[in-house]
Amino acid sequence: MRLNAEFTTEPFIGEGEPPEHARAALRAAEEAGLSVDFGPLGTGVSGEDDALLPALGRIVSAAFAHGATRVTLQVEPAEQVPSSEDGRRSGA
Repeated sequence: MRLNAEFTTEPFIGEGEPPEHARAALRAAEEAGLSVDFGPLGTGVSGEDDALLPALGRIVSAAFAHGATRVTLQVEPAEQVPSSEDGRRSGA
């Protein structure tokens, strides 16, 4: 099953380069081979559950190892879209 996750790391730093804890979490996501969307208020990742779920532990660990004081995480199934053939829903 394809999953989407979004995480934020704190403390937030408003200007300049992203903090090391955010960059470490990003590297962990990239090393896991996930699709990554790195933004100023959070990072979105997506991938198959067998890759994404174990990677989340490494992402959180990397953030804390590099100074994060909090990691907020949400995970959900990838959006379902109607199939063009028979109306059944299939993964995006």
